[in-house]
Amino acid sequence: MMTTFPEALGLAPEQVEALLVAVGQAPSLHNAQPWRLRLGREVVELYADPDRRLPAADPDDRELRIGCGAALYNLRLALLCNGIRPLVTVLPDVDRPELLAVVRRGGRKPPTPEQLQLLRAVPLRRTNRHPYADEPVSRPEQSALRRAALDEGGWLEIVDDPGLRVALRDIAARAHRAQMADAAFRGEFARWTGRTDGQADGVPAIAGTPAEPQDRWVLRDYTGGNRPARQPGKDFEPEPLIAVLTTHFSGPAAEVQAGQALQRVLLTATAEGLATSFLSHVVEVPQAREEVRRLIAGTRPPQAVLRIGHGWAVPPTSRRAPADLIGKQMGTT
Repeated sequence: MMTTFPEALGLAPEQVEALLVAVGQAPSLHNAQPWRLRLGREVVELYADPDRRLPAADPDDRELRIGCGAALYNLRLALLCNGIRPLVTVLPDVDRPELLAVVRRGGRKPPTPEQLQLLRAVPLRRTNRHPYADEPVSRPEQSALRRAALDEGGWLEIVDDPGLRVALRDIAARAHRAQMADAAFRGEFARWTGRTDGQADGVPAIAGTPAEPQDRWVLRDYTGGNRPARQPGKDFEPEPLIAVLTTHFSGPAAEVQAGQALQRVLLTATAEGLATSFLSHVVEVPQAREEVRRLIAGTRPPQAVLRIGHGWAVPPTSRRAPADLIGKQMGTT
């Protein structure tokens, strides 16, 4: 049965559907897609979806809010590319913490070439957990990524000092071991990864490559044992670009902001022809996250750690249908 979408923020129903498709393509922990929206003629509300929480990996919902922030960035970008200037209020109601943002129409404004380029990158962006080429990320490419984070209120710290990289690898390895020693984490991870059933969420087996003991950065196996061993000659690159995304503040609002900065970085990387993946375990273990903060000598809390390089094309992961993202429609406000 076909779904009829309502008008919202000056968009026709078919434009609203395209906007929902863009929102749904944001990254999230284990591809849980933990967002839902309510649509009104003059306002769109973005909510966290408590049914898609990952309490073992993300007990404080920090990564849930980061994922919703990435979805919010895609929503803003889609509006901008339709000539609509979005007015965004983050966490507008203290009595409804699941309401993460309210978006209203702020008049007309033509999109910039960069915004159009980033919107084109939305369906092309992938979390690429496979080996990358040994080709380094150039200085101009690094500068573009840093500027993307800055433009959304974040800071991208490139970890290029050899001593700091060794220390960060050690932190990552210890964080990985701590999580895998937790039965609740292992069970949750197994439920959401290595999927072969074509579900609309979670991480499919084809999105991962088995890690080997000698791999320095990629430690986690997302295949669930459903893929053959890695082929010869497909080792992970020993020295990928490693970047830490930080925010100026901590707390829920900063996490939503971090998600917007993260998505702008990821889309910029895609537009630059770069591949990206997450080292989520580094910031999911509280002790490791604090060690990373001290390591980069920052007062800003680390929100995400990225592996960046030149990779090869990988297939997209499944996404929920646009109609599944919306809750009860609102009347005219």
